[in-house]
Amino acid sequence: MTKKLPAIPYVVWMAIFVVAPLVLVVVYALTTPDGQVTFANMLDARKYLGVFGRSFGLAIIATVICLVLGYPVAYAFSREGERFRSAAMMLIMLPMWMNFLLRTYAWVTIIENTGLLNQMLSFLHLPTLRIINTPAAVVLGMVYDYLPFMILPIYSVITKLDNSVIEAARDLGADSYRVFTRIIFPLSIPGVISGVTMVFVPSVSTFVISKLLGGGKDMLVGDLIELQFLGGAGAYNPQLGSAVALVMMIIILICMSVMNRFGGGDEDAVLL
Repeated sequence: MTKKLPAIPYVVWMAIFVVAPLVLVVVYALTTPDGQVTFANMLDARKYLGVFGRSFGLAIIATVICLVLGYPVAYAFSREGERFRSAAMMLIMLPMWMNFLLRTYAWVTIIENTGLLNQMLSFLHLPTLRIINTPAAVVLGMVYDYLPFMILPIYSVITKLDNSVIEAARDLGADSYRVFTRIIFPLSIPGVISGVTMVFVPSVSTFVISKLLGGGKDMLVGDLIELQFLGGAGAYNPQLGSAVALVMMIIILICMSVMNRFGGGDEDAVLL
């Protein structure tokens, strides 16, 4: 019993700030303003299938881009010396020490129609770009803000791989391509899944990035939920907002469970 005492503060914290809010979301989603049990809120969420599709589409694009950019970076850093890796990880984590909202505002200054990027292009007598208030700007913001969350878990897994396994493969005649595809990548799948999860979940539920960089033209799930809770008298509907949040959580849990299934059996894949 005494061994479990140190865990009590953590359990209390989780109960107050994680479990209790989730219970409130479920209660609001399945009740009317009068407290009657109903599934009407869940059915009303079907009206926003386009919003769900747009949110998941942009989140998937941002996650794929982060994976394509992040995996090579994580792999390259893991092959370097300890001093270089420490400096590289410091540079990757450095932007994360800045406030999320300030980082997003910085991109507004860079990519707006009269921003730094277009000023530079005009100075070079090149055509200017219209990026702000477009889905591309939203994806750009997602990639910039969440790319470190893809790099760090992949890097952490690759650096912990047993070098003797790689050396054994090379001794048996495997070239660099086979070593990577048959050993390094399969063993790094847990890091890939963690990275995908850490990028996809905040991307699909973001509302600050879509509001500042997308101009609020294309509503995402995060914007929809915020509108139901913080909107005016005509838009305030916490029951519908909770139902939308609950539906999104269910979909994300299903996606994550499917991904975790693909992550199983990595050790067996190395032996094939």
